[in-house]
Amino acid sequence: MKRVFLFVAVNMAVMFTLSVVVSVVLSLAGPDVREALYSDGIDFFALGVFALVFGMGGAFISLLISKPMAKWSTGAQVVDGTESDDARWLVTTVDRLARAANVKTPEVAIYRGAPNAFATGAFKNSALVAVSDQILAQMSRPELEAVLGHEMSHVVNGDMVTLTLVQGVLNAVVLFLSRIIAYVVENALGERRRRGSTGVYVITVYLMQFVLGIAASLVVCAYSRRREYAADAGSARLLGTPQPMISALMRLGNLSAATLPKSLQAFGIGGRSSKTSLFATHPSIEDRVAALERLRGGV
Repeated sequence: MKRVFLFVAVNMAVMFTLSVVVSVVLSLAGPDVREALYSDGIDFFALGVFALVFGMGGAFISLLISKPMAKWSTGAQVVDGTESDDARWLVTTVDRLARAANVKTPEVAIYRGAPNAFATGAFKNSALVAVSDQILAQMSRPELEAVLGHEMSHVVNGDMVTLTLVQGVLNAVVLFLSRIIAYVVENALGERRRRGSTGVYVITVYLMQFVLGIAASLVVCAYSRRREYAADAGSARLLGTPQPMISALMRLGNLSAATLPKSLQAFGIGGRSSKTSLFATHPSIEDRVAALERLRGGV
């Protein structure tokens, strides 16, 4: 819960800062611009509340329903270890890693699909770790243990919460700035009708939401890549050596990794990419292996 409250506080601080910055800019723009903007009823507080509610609201909702949505979208079936030898090993291994990480054992699930695994859930003591049937069949157990250690590290670090709330903060910023920019453009073009009601305003809002949304996505992806390095390192610490995670990544690079539903892509184990893209949620296999190699002797 501390992580949730922290990011709500950060979001409020961001909105306050933006309001101050906009006010300073308008104060330097001259009395004519200020008169046009304020006389036509721009309410920065109301706009900030709107951005906060809709930007953060969507993030909270997606976070709270993340587990049932993950099960539904992948067809994952929760197992308790009685279903098969693989299921028993999987549940036992996740339980052992959870105890080592001092968190409650998450739900464990298996779904049909190409090699992949993911973790999700709103709280670290009520999470879900799922693996595909093909990754169970195509990786050795030491490699699978490393993959599970990676996913458990996401759970322990609260990455599902943090990444979702980072997106919520950026959503709020995009909603706020796009409407401020639209008002300024509308005024600059000499529109005389009621502010916020013209086609210029509407078009500018959608255009700026698109442009600023792309910039926000770059920030989210950059954070997600850092989170992947941390989860790889966390797996190495849980297992006492980076070698199993290195082997798992090398194996993954030779497999045809599954494409998860969009809402889960950032939480999967990764794919075969040979280079890191600005829009990638995961670093390249080569970069991740190189980072783990630097951990040798320091785990």
